[in-house]
Amino acid sequence: MTKRPNFLFIITDQHRADHLGCYGNTVVQTPNIDRIAAGGTRWNRFYVANPICMPNRASIMTGRMSSVHGARHNGIPLSKDHTTFVDLLRDAGYNTGLIGKSHLQSFTGLPATNRFEAREGLSSPSAHLRDAYKNNRHSSEYDLEVAPNWVTPLAERLDGDFYGFDHVEVAADHGDQASGDYLLWARNQHPGFDTLTGPENALPDNWIDAPQAWRTAVPEELYSTSWIAERSEAWLTNQVEQDNPFFLQMSFPDPHHPFTPPGRYWDMYDPADITLPASFGQSDLPPIKAMREALEKGSDPRDNQNPFAVTEDEARAIIALTYGMISMIDDAIGRVLKRLETLGLADDTVVIFTTDHGDYMGDHGLMLKLLLHYQGIIRVPFIWNDPAAPTHGKVDRGLGSSIDISATILARAGIQSFNGIQGRDLLSSEPPEAIIVEEDSQRKMIGFDRPQRVRTVVTERYRMSLREGEDWNELYDLENDPDETENLYGDPSFEFARHSVTETMLRRMIDLQDRAPLPAYRA
Repeated sequence: MTKRPNFLFIITDQHRADHLGCYGNTVVQTPNIDRIAAGGTRWNRFYVANPICMPNRASIMTGRMSSVHGARHNGIPLSKDHTTFVDLLRDAGYNTGLIGKSHLQSFTGLPATNRFEAREGLSSPSAHLRDAYKNNRHSSEYDLEVAPNWVTPLAERLDGDFYGFDHVEVAADHGDQASGDYLLWARNQHPGFDTLTGPENALPDNWIDAPQAWRTAVPEELYSTSWIAERSEAWLTNQVEQDNPFFLQMSFPDPHHPFTPPGRYWDMYDPADITLPASFGQSDLPPIKAMREALEKGSDPRDNQNPFAVTEDEARAIIALTYGMISMIDDAIGRVLKRLETLGLADDTVVIFTTDHGDYMGDHGLMLKLLLHYQGIIRVPFIWNDPAAPTHGKVDRGLGSSIDISATILARAGIQSFNGIQGRDLLSSEPPEAIIVEEDSQRKMIGFDRPQRVRTVVTERYRMSLREGEDWNELYDLENDPDETENLYGDPSFEFARHSVTETMLRRMIDLQDRAPLPAYRA
């Protein structure tokens, strides 16, 4: 039997494809990630299944759309009844480790925004019958990542594996607000660590004035990015004497708001050197107009998870800080790649790089994510570097999706996928004619009077987004309008294209209908 490969799966958070040197960015410095791409294959049109953290991470783990695995938005954990590709790796004898961000379960501990509401004049069903699922993921086994309750390491609170991972060391939250196992470690390293975090403890700085940005007092060596690199190096070192192959998921909470790169990474990039996106300030869509008006009136606090409008100076500052976070991650990746080489593991290890979703980062004058499926939000990097089959900087221009990651890893490991997996092996199959992106929001946001349900289709040429309950939709010709500034949905001259894309969308959604479970009858 051919020797099974090891896998190092690197995933960042809220990271646009064009925020890497290998994807054409000439400002941000990412030499280590670029080196991974130079020896492997980079997918140029790789899209998320869902542009939100928990749903897309669950889609990566299961190879299934969020409408199928049920983790439709943040706050709904991935059910332990669902099979993950890591389960299959573990079942086949792999040592499996997760170091860094998981976010397969909720970590805020905040009350749910959508609850069962009793209706006057009707008898309410018993508590266990108020959902279509009797096992509705509300038990204590789905509270393992709740940050306020994190007083002991996650590993000590597990009964068995964690979604297929035998070894877990987790960082929840983001920036210098990161928590979880990481925070327990940081407090042990520095007893006064809590006096270094947050805007109230920030170092004085007159350079940046932007929402959710402060110069953290946390030193580089105690920042979550450094911890993830250190713990990954340690875990890999322990694999040298092991007989089994390994799968390590090294997961960074950055680059993500709050924008708090530590130490030298804070001012590594000058906002004056930042070029704004070509679409900055361009759009007349209702929610963008509403966010822009809120900025002008000063009525949007811009201190939460909702997208918000920014000024040109704010956009340049935030992008510069984001580049700092990305360069710190790149340095951390360089450390781990060097350790792989030192340990003699590099020639047997497939290295994969991706992220869970993107960020507006100034597109149309906005920041963060949610609601609108512009390329900066839904198009993400995906890089595959296999030393046993080097491809020397190949660029794959076919459509790929987050749901394809699991099937590709399993195929390379020589493991048959489980029934119901919806992704394809990117290395041995033809791309589909379209990619579907799903989003189901849980709360109202500026510009909307209801939570949004959006379905997007991306084809070779077009991106179309349809939303429930609104009187407007979107259609963009990506070939002639890559910045998505001209909405063609109501243009009579594009009526045929709209009908054709709609039919393509329907065919692809039918193809993505669930094929699990297997029938119970016997032949």
